[in-house]
Amino acid sequence: MTSCKKDYTCKCEKTYSSGSGSTTHDYSTYIFKDTRTKAESRCNEKNDSGSDIFGNYSVNCQIQ
Repeated sequence: MTSCKKDYTCKCEKTYSSGSGSTTHDYSTYIFKDTRTKAESRCNEKNDSGSDIFGNYSVNCQIQ
């Protein structure tokens, strides 16, 4: 049995957290030509957190 590869869109949002709440923005979009399972895994690898000049953030990516 072979797995069917097709294009999967991985959409990421970046959320900044502060004492007054949080703000979410579209961050990036990736296209993976792979099986659904592998595309989801590759998309999840794009999840991140940290801080920059705007504050603490988290990046959440999901297959659309």
